[in-house]
Order: sequence, then structure tokens, then C-alpha cells
Amino acid sequence: MSTLTLKDGTEIFYKDQGQGPVLMFHHGWPLSSDDWDAQVIFFLQRGYRVITHDRRGHGRSSQNIYGHNIEQYASDAAELVQFLDLKEVIHIGHSTGGGEVIRYVHKYANGRAKKAVLISAVPPVMVAGENNPDGVPMSVFDNIREQTMNNRQQFYMDLTIPFYGYNREGADIKDGIRNNWWRQGMMGGIVAHYDGVKAFSETDFTEDLKAVEIPVLVLHGEDDQIVPYENSGLKSAKLLKNGKLISYPGFPHGMPTTEADTINKDLLEFIQA
Repeated sequence: MSTLTLKDGTEIFYKDQGQGPVLMFHHGWPLSSDDWDAQVIFFLQRGYRVITHDRRGHGRSSQNIYGHNIEQYASDAAELVQFLDLKEVIHIGHSTGGGEVIRYVHKYANGRAKKAVLISAVPPVMVAGENNPDGVPMSVFDNIREQTMNNRQQFYMDLTIPFYGYNREGADIKDGIRNNWWRQGMMGGIVAHYDGVKAFSETDFTEDLKAVEIPVLVLHGEDDQIVPYENSGLKSAKLLKNGKLISYPGFPHGMPTTEADTINKDLLEFIQA
């Protein structure tokens, strides 16, 4: 088990596996680095060095009650990159992890990032507002907070249904995938998860997207019921200077798991380009 103690005393769990060009994966709310298993083994078998970590308050990292915001998440990632002395890194983020990636690349990479990938990611901004009238209503996020606080065990199990598109006709429902999501979620701290709702829903990444110069691949399922495609992936791609968008009809939010063959193929093509 590898851990890094950050400047504020938080312990971050990480996995550093393989040798070769460096890929660093950033997971979504409220999960852990285990959510990347389908990508980790794929790229290890193809000669890459793969770094994953549990965000503060999540998984096996410290369950402290402070710093659960995107700025801190990106700063934490920077400390890990510097500690491992990683260079020419390709950063890949899913959902909240996509927000962490674009903020990191914009403000903290200091020339160490080569490319970035946003998968089913929350940027530019999820919540509806004056500048985002077609966003997700705040009432949705208030409900997530309420359920996280008072009904977390059952809510996390129920959330796996739309997360993986298991409520769609003909879906191949796998209890193991649902249970693994629940396991990861319940490993994390309730305060981190509660505060994390504000982080992923209200953070505005517009300026980050506009500022990033490196190549960025945006992957998004058109049937994403968690982070709607039209309000996120589609808008993000238009704001990027050097972005490429691939959308997938019928793919759900959790497509790195349910559609790993397709996602891994497109990731590999972008990484090798």
C-alpha cells in the first residue's frame, strides 16, 4: 500500500504500476481509483506506467473533513505528480475527475502534462444559472445532498441503475458492477461526499477549458443520465482550443466500465497520436 502525506497532513492512497509513458487517472464521485480497473489492466498490458489515486476523503485516503473542493483536488494531484516526479503525463478524468483534470492542467501542471482526456465529465458547469440556463436544477443536487446525508447506503445502491443505464430496455444488468460501485462509495467519508456535491455541481470550469493549450479529448455518452451530454461534453469541446469530441449514442455515464472495449480503443488511439 502506497500513500503520500500532503502538506496539510492528508494521506493520499495511490497505485503506481508498470513502466513506460505515464498515464494518470482521476476518478469520479463518490468512488475510488478501483473504478479504473478496466483501463488500468488494458494499458499495463500495452506498456504504460499507470498512476491512480483515491481523492482525499474517498476510498483508502484520509477521511478528513477539510478541502473538499476542486481547487484542493487539483492541488493534491499536483503534489502527487511532483512527489513521483512525473513528466509528459496524460491525465484522464471521469465525471468529477474530469473537472479535477482540467483545473490541474490549467493551473498546476507547470509543463508536466502532455495531453488530457475528459470522460463523462462535469465541465463546463453542471448547475443551472443565469449563464447556464439549460443546466441541471439546483433541486437535483439538493436531493443528492439530502440522500447522501440521510440515506447513503440505499441511495448509493439505487444510483447505480441510472449510472450504468440499467434502466434502459435490453440493459445487461450486472450485480457485481453495482455492488462494486456501492463498495467503493461506502469506503469513502460522508463529509467528503456531501461537500463533494457542491464541488462537482457548482464549480465553473469555463476559463480552465478556454485556457488549456494541450490536446484534450472529450468522450461522452449521449444517454448519460448523470452528467447530461448537451450541457457538458458538447459545451466543453466548443470551449477548448485544441479539443476533440467523440460522443456515443446510447452510452451511459459509467461507460468506462460497461463499454470498456470501445472507450479503451479510443483512448489508446488518442494517446498514441
